[in-house]
Amino acid sequence: MQKKVPQIVFDSKKPENSGIEILTIESLASRKTEIIDHNPEKAHQVAFHMIVFYTQGESKQLVDFVWHPVKKNTIIHLSKGQINAFQFTKKLKGYILLFTETYLKNQINNSPKNEYLRLFNTHLFSPSIQVPQDSNIIRYFDLFYEEYNNHTEDLNQQNTYKSIYSIIFSKLEGLKQFQPFHLKQSKQVNIFLDFKALLELHFKASRNADFYAEKLNITYKHLNTVCKATVSITAKQFIDQFIVLEAKRLLINSDIKSTELAYSLGFEESTNFVKYFKKHTGFTPNNFKKNYL
Repeated sequence: MQKKVPQIVFDSKKPENSGIEILTIESLASRKTEIIDHNPEKAHQVAFHMIVFYTQGESKQLVDFVWHPVKKNTIIHLSKGQINAFQFTKKLKGYILLFTETYLKNQINNSPKNEYLRLFNTHLFSPSIQVPQDSNIIRYFDLFYEEYNNHTEDLNQQNTYKSIYSIIFSKLEGLKQFQPFHLKQSKQVNIFLDFKALLELHFKASRNADFYAEKLNITYKHLNTVCKATVSITAKQFIDQFIVLEAKRLLINSDIKSTELAYSLGFEESTNFVKYFKKHTGFTPNNFKKNYL
């Protein structure tokens, strides 16, 4: 039995790559048996950001333990660290755009920051976007793929990549309005993002919503109101979802024992962690790992 989910790193074969790559879904599907370190149809953790644009066919794609249906004009976006798996079907076609954390940060310095916060905030939005028929975003994926596979020496090639990339991101940000749940930048969204950032830093120290409200200089009631307005759950429920997702990722991506995992997540006793995990998932940590793999 496979002991853990493989972590896939950014490994472009293109010389002097600046941290971005594009390939087709069908090319990945055709060589899946040739890939030694992992099968893209099996769960794997990505160590980079990824945008998948489906241009033909129907299937589904796994994102953080949830299968999302895909069809023509579906876009799936994943952030670094998320769990991914494809399901290739005969008529499935499209593009896979990969880029590193460093590349993303460099782009943030030159673009409106909220575009990147919104697109890659996995708790605020679904990873799936359905592109309207009249959108022209496919032209820019086509153009990027054409430029990326242009073997002519061009000293300005990296700037060309950055320009097309910026257009694609602006287009994707605009498409967010077509999602059923769409949030505009607001004071509540900003408070939620600050809360999430604090949780990422201190979740090992506290799972208490009062702890985070105090650090934000707001009341527990106010933090609950913010969470309900942005993600439709209470602050405590969001904390629990965050902890459970971290636990799931660690469980399937390492040989860590439940005792070690409990301590790494801030639980003083492993039995308390097992009860907590089972309460929120219906599985013990060991059973979850066995069932998932």
